[in-house]
Amino acid sequence: MKNVANWFEIPVIDMARAKSFYQNVMKTSFNDDEMDGFLMAIFDAEEGAVSGMLVFGEHYQPSQTGAVIYLNGGDDLSVPLERVVEQGGKVIIPKTSIKDGDCGYFAQFMDSEGNRIGLYSPV
Repeated sequence: MKNVANWFEIPVIDMARAKSFYQNVMKTSFNDDEMDGFLMAIFDAEEGAVSGMLVFGEHYQPSQTGAVIYLNGGDDLSVPLERVVEQGGKVIIPKTSIKDGDCGYFAQFMDSEGNRIGLYSPV
């Protein structure tokens, strides 16, 4: 198995607000879709890359508990973390080295919808 993870879904309460938050924090774009009453905003990604979506619908509830999705934080986590605060999110765990930086860095934040999300950087 090449990758254990292949898809993620981030629940939202307000799709427009969540899209704006992630577009500004992650500097990404979305492909919008709707299926069976679910509103979806699929993260733009290169072919073959792990990706996911923002989703609004029944059984999807933002949460601070449970599994944490780690998004690509780029080369310097301080950059997206500054954007988190600018967009009304909250930094929960600041940029933290893993094994003195030998294994990269991580951080966690609360998004506009109340989800706890992680960022990872290998450098």
